[in-house]
Amino acid sequence: MKLPLSWLSDFVAFPKNISTEKIAEAFVRVGFEVEGIDEPASKTKGPVKVGTVLSIKELTEHKKPIRYVGLDIGEKRTRFVICGATNFKVGDKVVVAIPGAILPGDFRISARETYGHLSDGMICSGRELGISEDHAGIIVLDSSNKAKNGRDALAALGANDPIFDIAVNPDRGYAMSIRGAARELAMALNLKFTDFDRKAIIGRIQRMRKPGKTVPVAILDKKAADLIYLRTLSGFNPLSKTPDWMARRIAQAGMRSISLAVDVTNYVMLEIGQPLHAFDAAKIEGRLQVQRAGRHKSLTTLDGEKRKLNSEDILIADSKKPLALGGTMGGLEGEVSEKTTRLAIEAAHFISEGIARQSRSHQLSTEASRRFERGVDPALAELASARAVELLLKYGGASYHGFSTQGSMPLTKKVVIKPEQVSILIGANYTPTEISKALSGIGCQIKRSTKLWTVTPPTWRPDIGHISDIAEEVARCYGYDRIPNTLPTPPKASQQRSGISFLSARRRALSLSMAARGFVEVQNFPFTNKTEMDLFAFAGDRAKAFKISNPISDEFPLLRTHLSPGLLKSAVRNLSRGEKSVALFETGLIFRNLRELTPKKRISTLKKPTAVEIHSIYEGVPYQSLHLAAVVAGEIENSGWWGKGRIAGWEDAVEITSALLRDLVSEFEIASVDLAPWHPGRCAEFRVAGKPVAHAGEVHPRITSELGLPSRTIYFGIVLDGISEKRNVSTKPVNTFPATFQDISMYVDSSIPATSVAEALREGGGELLEGVELFDRYQREGERQVSLAFTLRFRAAGRTLTNEEVSELRERAGASASKRCGAKIRA
Repeated sequence: MKLPLSWLSDFVAFPKNISTEKIAEAFVRVGFEVEGIDEPASKTKGPVKVGTVLSIKELTEHKKPIRYVGLDIGEKRTRFVICGATNFKVGDKVVVAIPGAILPGDFRISARETYGHLSDGMICSGRELGISEDHAGIIVLDSSNKAKNGRDALAALGANDPIFDIAVNPDRGYAMSIRGAARELAMALNLKFTDFDRKAIIGRIQRMRKPGKTVPVAILDKKAADLIYLRTLSGFNPLSKTPDWMARRIAQAGMRSISLAVDVTNYVMLEIGQPLHAFDAAKIEGRLQVQRAGRHKSLTTLDGEKRKLNSEDILIADSKKPLALGGTMGGLEGEVSEKTTRLAIEAAHFISEGIARQSRSHQLSTEASRRFERGVDPALAELASARAVELLLKYGGASYHGFSTQGSMPLTKKVVIKPEQVSILIGANYTPTEISKALSGIGCQIKRSTKLWTVTPPTWRPDIGHISDIAEEVARCYGYDRIPNTLPTPPKASQQRSGISFLSARRRALSLSMAARGFVEVQNFPFTNKTEMDLFAFAGDRAKAFKISNPISDEFPLLRTHLSPGLLKSAVRNLSRGEKSVALFETGLIFRNLRELTPKKRISTLKKPTAVEIHSIYEGVPYQSLHLAAVVAGEIENSGWWGKGRIAGWEDAVEITSALLRDLVSEFEIASVDLAPWHPGRCAEFRVAGKPVAHAGEVHPRITSELGLPSRTIYFGIVLDGISEKRNVSTKPVNTFPATFQDISMYVDSSIPATSVAEALREGGGELLEGVELFDRYQREGERQVSLAFTLRFRAAGRTLTNEEVSELRERAGASASKRCGAKIRA
C-alpha cells in the first residue's frame, strides 16, 4: 500500500521537523513492514519550474506534430523549446526543465539545436518526472493551481512529498487505506488523529438532493453481501476533467487516472478503504441486485476478457443481465463512457470468503478484491458512497437524487475482560490507563465496572473477539521491546521429559538413514484432488479425504490420504529437468476422514487446559498420521566407467523397507498383497503383531505410463506412528568360535513368500542356526514353481560344530521347510 505523506497529513498532525525515518520506524513498531520510501524530490536535480505558454508555432514540414513554444518561467526573457505534445494551448501552465536539470534515469537536460531551432529546455510529462506513468502528453496544471511562473514545479504539483510503501498483512485489511494507515500511525507516534465528520458529509449531500428517480437495489443472497448502498446522480458532465490534485494522489498511490467518474471511486477507495463502482444508470434495466451467477454463463469484464461464470460467482446484475463481478471488477455492459450523464454509485459490503474464492477461481486479483478478501468495514458503505457523491457534485456538475439501500450492519462482538489479565498474558506490566489509551487509539469503546471492562471493538476490527486479541493490541501499541526477555521456567524433575518426543526422534533417525542410503528428502504440499485419487485407485479408508473449505488452489481442494501422489510427481519433475535417475523420500502427515469431528469449544488461554479440554481439541481436528515414503525411478546402482548399472526392482523396495523396520522392531512378517498404487503381484505388506505397518513394491504400470515415469519405478511407505514405541532389545555375547556355512536349494510354489520359507528354515535349524540369507531366486517363464537358494550360518557357543552336526541341522531345516511350505529339496 503506497501512502503519500501529504495525504496522510490530512488525518495526522505531523510536527514540521519529523523525518521519514521516524515515520517508517513508527509503522514497523505497530506491525507494518515498510518495503520502501520513494522520495521524488531526490530523483530530480536542478531547476524544474512552472511556466506559462506564451506562443505556439506549428512546424508543419515534419511528419509528426512538432511545436516551437515560447514560455514565461519568471525570467526577463522568453524561453523557447521544441515540444512534440499537443495537449496544451497558449495560456496553459506547464512544467519546464531548464538546462542543467537532471531528471529520473539520469536524463540530463541541455540546450540543443533541433528541427532548425534552439530548444532551450524541455516541457515535461508525468513519466519524465517519475511521478506517474502518463506519457500521452505533457503535464498541464489545473486552472485552480495559482502557482507563479518560476516556482519549483514539484512543490506546485504537490508531488515532492515522500511515499511510504507498506506491507499489509491479511488480518489488517483496515490499513489498506490512507485513513486506516493514518490512524495506526497516529497511535504509534502519539499524535492527534482527525477523522471524517461522517454526519457533516452525509448532511451536505442530503441538503443538495434534488427530486428525481433513484435506481432500486436488492440483495438476493445474504451469504454474498449483507449491506449495499446505491446513490443515483444525473446531469453528470462526462467530459469533466479530474482535478490535478486528485489525479496526482491516485498516481502516487500506484494507480492511473482514467476519467472523473472512475477516478472519484478509486480516490475514495484509496482514501477510506471501501471499494466503489460507478455504473451508467441508463444501462440498468429494473433494479440493481447482488446475486449468484446461477443461470448467467459469461460476463465480459472491463479488461475486455470474456469470463466463464461459475454458478456460485457473486454478481452485481440488473433484472436481465450481469453488470459486474461483485467486489472484483465491473463489466462492459454497465461501463461509464464518454456519453454517460446518469450515474449509479454502488457501495456494498461483500462477504470476504466469497470474494477470495471468486478472485482465485478467475485468477483476477484487483484493488477491490484484495480489500474485500481482507475484510472491509461495513460502516464504510454509507460514508464512502456519500463522499464520492460529494466529489462528483463538486467536479462533475451532477445533481443528486438520493439513495436506495438494503441489508443491515452485522452485530459487533463485545469482549469482557479484567485489565490485569492483559499484563499476565503479555508478560509485562501495563496500567489500566495505558490499556485504556491503547484500546481507544484503535477505536474501541470501553464500559467500566468495579473489576470488569466491557470492550466494544470498532466495526473495522472484527478480528478482536477475545482477550488475547486485546493483549496483542496493547503490546503492539507500546512496542514489543517493552516485554522483558525471560527464560521459561523448566518443569519439575518429576514432570520433565528431556529431549524431543519419541516419534520425532524416530523420524529424525530414519531420515538420516535414508540420506545415508543416497535418498534426497523433499517436502510436498499436502493437497490433492479427485483426479489424482482416481488415477492411484485409492479405495476404502484411503479414499476418505477431507475437503478444504478455503483451499489455496481450487485445483487441489482435498487433503492427501497418501504420500504417493506428491512424491511421484516430484520424481517426474526432477526427471523432466535432466536427472537420469532419482531417489527421493518424504516424511509427512496424511489425513483420512475416518471419524466424525466434534466442534471444539473456545478454551481460556489464561491457564493450562485440562486433560478433558485437550482431548476435546483433538476430537475437533482430523487425525494426522505420520508416514515415511520413498520412490526410486531409474537406476538404483548407477552406470559409469566401471560398467552398466542396475535398474531398481521391487525386491530393492522390500529389502530397504526390511532394513528400516529392523531398526524399529524386533520381529515382523512379510506377505504378498494386491494394493494400489502397486503392481499386482509385486507388492509386499509388512506386519507387526498382525498389524500392517508398511508396504513396498513396484508402482502400477498404469500410473507410471500416465505420469511418464520409468516402467520399473519402485515405491515404499512406512506408518511411523503405527509402530509401538516400545521395542524389546535383547543382546547376546560375542561368539569367538568360527561359524559353519551350508547352502540349501529348493522348489516352492510361486505364491509362497521367500520370507515364509526362511522362517521355516530358522524353526527347523533350532538355536544353532544363527542366520538365513537368500542368495538366489529363479523362475522359468510359464512355470508356477520357483527355485530358492539360501545360505545357512551355524555356530555353537563354546565349541566348534562338527560336519556331522551341521549336516543333520541342515536336514532338519529342510524338513521344516518341506512340512510348512511344501518345499522340495534339490540335490
